[in-house]
Amino acid sequence: MVASKEAMVENYFGDWGYRAISKRRNLLGSGQANELFPLFRLGAEETFRKLFTESSHANISKQHENKPHSAGTSSTTLRSHVYRKRGIAIVPTKFGISFTATLLNQAGALVMVYKDGSVLLTHGGTEMGQGLHTKMIQVAAKTLGVPMDLIHISETASDKVPNTSPTAASSSSDLNGEAVLRACVELRDRLAPYREKNPDAGWSSWVLAAYLDRVQLSATGFYATPGLVPFNYETQEGKPFCYFSFGAAVAEVEVDCLTGDHTVLRADIVMDVGQSLNPAVDIGQIEGAFLQGQGLFTIEELRYTPEGSLLTRGPGAYKLPGVQDIPCELNVTLLREAGNPKAVYSSKAVGEPPLFLAASVYHAIREAITAARCDPRLLQCGELGPAETRGTNHNNDTDSKAATQGLSLNTEEAASARLFRLDSPATAERIRMACIDRITKMVPTPQPGTYRPWDVTV
Repeated sequence: MVASKEAMVENYFGDWGYRAISKRRNLLGSGQANELFPLFRLGAEETFRKLFTESSHANISKQHENKPHSAGTSSTTLRSHVYRKRGIAIVPTKFGISFTATLLNQAGALVMVYKDGSVLLTHGGTEMGQGLHTKMIQVAAKTLGVPMDLIHISETASDKVPNTSPTAASSSSDLNGEAVLRACVELRDRLAPYREKNPDAGWSSWVLAAYLDRVQLSATGFYATPGLVPFNYETQEGKPFCYFSFGAAVAEVEVDCLTGDHTVLRADIVMDVGQSLNPAVDIGQIEGAFLQGQGLFTIEELRYTPEGSLLTRGPGAYKLPGVQDIPCELNVTLLREAGNPKAVYSSKAVGEPPLFLAASVYHAIREAITAARCDPRLLQCGELGPAETRGTNHNNDTDSKAATQGLSLNTEEAASARLFRLDSPATAERIRMACIDRITKMVPTPQPGTYRPWDVTV
């Protein structure tokens, strides 16, 4: 739905012959978005300005944002090529962090310190490769002031931490991290007298002294996100999210107009993750979410028979992003000088927020297709152009100018070229059919009711 709204923005400004990048930047940076979308009210103007500035690749977008569409406008080096076009697009995101079901915004933790100084940590989150356990160990180590190798973590179990919430909504580090923090603060306070009495003794000595004095060396922590108010869509009031994560991405793609194949040449991502608990983990999460979103917007598609049977079963029919789908150049930057007082150690959630940024690939593909559709060598009367230009070698600007002499689009053709439907995912066949030329004109559009479709889109 969000990607379709972005497409509406592109079409609206494209109808006037301008890129939507500058208009989108003005909207997000002026506070108007808070008026238009009450659900997402938050002072984010400065954050978005930083995001757009931080992306070095965004400078390329600035070169094009106020230029009317023309043949090769979105192409940086292939302007003279007939069948290969490039597109570039920038997409921002603002993602609310919290479960919209308020009751799930709670977490618990159990921290046990043994008399030899080792620490056993249990929390309510599930590790599934996203680095949650690593972050929880870091939180405990920093709070207790001990090396990470002294802290051991046990798998999530309801006999240790009951009534756990799902590990979802990108909020597990916030919820469980705060619960771990509170348990560790309690233990740290219990050991404070021994630290003050003998500051040079070290952690193991303080723990042993506390044990000999019969001080409890285990603690539970519990955290419930404060201040949440379910959003009322009728009155447009409420606060369903604790805070927001922000991001922006610029993608540049190259499209083969004859096959519909595309290559992501470069992607630049800037994410606001506050004061990151673990930059390496967060960057890995951002890269993974972007690739997952790239599959969502360009490859992965469910196809059903008219009777409702799923056709895309298994990897032979349902395609996932592979090694060759990774952008040739992928740059990830964490927003500098960003903080967040509403989460553990001023961090911010990461996981789902970067996924939508892959829509920049989809919109870059639209840009490339627009460049192809606006190329008079492809569009003239639905053909490749006059007969004398069809065999011309368009390998340099001189040949290109000679080939396009006398070719131009009238107002109706130009408007039709810019406004077209491109469903998501932008698969190779959809890209190919959107790059209209004499070949696509040979495929008539069937009238509804005159045929039985082999598949249906759900």
